[in-house]
Amino acid sequence: MCESNALLVKAQVIEQVSLGDGSFVEMLLDAPRIAEQVKPGQFVHVALPESSQHILRRPLSVLGANRITGLIRLLYQVVGEGTRLLSEVKEEEELSLLGPLGRGWDATKARKCLLIGGGVGAAPLYMLAQSLKDRGISVDVVLGATSADVLVCRESFQQLLKPSRLHLCTDDGSLGYKGFTTELCTQLLQKRKFDYIASCGPEPMQNAVAELAERAGVSCELSLERRMACGIGACLSCMVDTVDGNKRACVDGPVFNAKEVRW
Repeated sequence: MCESNALLVKAQVIEQVSLGDGSFVEMLLDAPRIAEQVKPGQFVHVALPESSQHILRRPLSVLGANRITGLIRLLYQVVGEGTRLLSEVKEEEELSLLGPLGRGWDATKARKCLLIGGGVGAAPLYMLAQSLKDRGISVDVVLGATSADVLVCRESFQQLLKPSRLHLCTDDGSLGYKGFTTELCTQLLQKRKFDYIASCGPEPMQNAVAELAERAGVSCELSLERRMACGIGACLSCMVDTVDGNKRACVDGPVFNAKEVRW
């Protein structure tokens, strides 16, 4: 559900760790007020270092949060000058965070869940998988990427799930099933009964997942990736075309019911 009580906080960077081929970074921050409030599927808007010329914040998925320690984990991919500058922030430096923001996952009625992550889209699914498992809910997770060296987050999911519940796939076959996530999901849907699907990743994958869920008659939610300038619904830069008209990914999403989205 959407949270309206976003906080503006200074968070100390504890560490930054390069993942995969080095283009992915997991950041650990001390942000107890956000850790206390963030829900699975929400994000934070991070200001780049003050020395940079980049004034727009970057929306980053919350990979994990610990209410006891007050630490949160963020995952991002270095794809431009802004994220490169972010990756150079040192330990004990502070960053300005706005959050938690957005509408997260609504799996309150789910009992048999299939979560599908493509690339960095695996990040917003981890807290969901964790919360479902804590409730004793059955969870299968499919993680996919082009190759093994960019299949991020798998270690976190491996620690959380039994091997039989974690399904890995790569386009080139360098790890797990050779093929697309949707091919593996089709097989799982034929073998097991699910009543809820959650997915985040590249838009073509999301579209295909939505079609799979529709054919299988399974409730499906998608976390859609959009460029966001303000993060609070004012600038209208992150619009999503839905059956009810344009909606803002930063406040009406990023999680949407798959039946809402018009492709």
